[in-house]
Amino acid sequence: MKYDFTSILEREGKDAFALDGIGKYPGFSPDPPEKGFDVIPMWVADMNFPTVPTVIASISERLKYPHFGYFMKREEYTNAIIDWNQKRHGVKDLTKEYIGYENGVLGGVVSALNVYCSKGDKVLVHSPLYIGFKHILEDNGYKIIYSDLKKDEKGIYRMDYEDMEKKIKDNKIHATIFCSPHNPCGRVWEKDELVKAMEIFKKYEVYIAADEIWSDLILFNNKHIPTQSINDYAKNHTIAFYSVSKTFNLSGLIGSYHIVYNKFLRDRLEKESSLCHYNDMNMLSMYALIGAYKPEGHEWVDELNKVLSGNMDFALNYIKEHFKGVTFSPPEGTYMLFLDCTDWCKENNKTIEEVEKAAWKVGVALQDGKMFNGPYHLRLNLALPLSRVKEAFERLDKYVFNPK
Repeated sequence: MKYDFTSILEREGKDAFALDGIGKYPGFSPDPPEKGFDVIPMWVADMNFPTVPTVIASISERLKYPHFGYFMKREEYTNAIIDWNQKRHGVKDLTKEYIGYENGVLGGVVSALNVYCSKGDKVLVHSPLYIGFKHILEDNGYKIIYSDLKKDEKGIYRMDYEDMEKKIKDNKIHATIFCSPHNPCGRVWEKDELVKAMEIFKKYEVYIAADEIWSDLILFNNKHIPTQSINDYAKNHTIAFYSVSKTFNLSGLIGSYHIVYNKFLRDRLEKESSLCHYNDMNMLSMYALIGAYKPEGHEWVDELNKVLSGNMDFALNYIKEHFKGVTFSPPEGTYMLFLDCTDWCKENNKTIEEVEKAAWKVGVALQDGKMFNGPYHLRLNLALPLSRVKEAFERLDKYVFNPK
């Protein structure tokens, strides 16, 4: 491969929350390992790979100029977003007027809900859900209505359209957070699934806040379909959010963007996003996006998705061969694996907390799945060099699921 996805980054002591946060946030971060085990960071959703070199080059070039005062957004920034979405996702009608800045996707989603709703309104979300959605809904006075995803005969998570419609109708819901690709389940929604969801949303005039932050991280040659591309209703009733932060591991630089075609929604969103007076772009994050979305960025992401697919393939096969009673729905996107340990826990008379702590003791710093509404679940980040993924699963085999 042209880019480096095998070197083990020395992140400890370099401000990485995934490593330096171990043991410092009881109830949230994993415990420190026992003596003799190093930490394999598999809980925070960031990557253990160096970012594409053009990001560093773009920032470095700007650092040659010793002034960092108030600045203007460069035309290259918006052009890069248009070019990226056209080439990677087939979006042909995107122009600069539809694009706006957000510090982060979660903050943008809150602003979108403030456009769609009144405080105390009920909002539909799928479960399992990303824990961030739960926090922003509860913290901002909205009531959560869950529609559970259901596994089909092949173990694939599917939307329960009958349940969605009933929940929307019974609760007079007019807003939903739609995660595409889905976190933590890893579903990359197919077009007919999106069409059916939009039919229900249109029937009951439901507006959509689409979190598409994972849209570039697609496994096994699956295809992400932008929510707004489904039909006219989706295009004009959806506020969609994207970011280079997940794709290129740039969360520490801050910076996301929204795409809104409906002028009324766009004007209201920009007003809501401005109210905190702290939703302004960081100069270096602007240059980071410009560097990330260069041709080399396309090459890098293509290679990254092959690496992530290989890591996921190894993990799924290892689980099937070694971890009896642990099941999964094969992820089609993201780099997160959501494991269901229900049968294993019952057979071995263990709680999921005991499983987690056994993993943490040997340095496999995986994440508690309960916070994602998975009662006997674990969430694992596989965006590490394959050598580290293999070491993690060997430790889980020897010390957690098949101890001697």
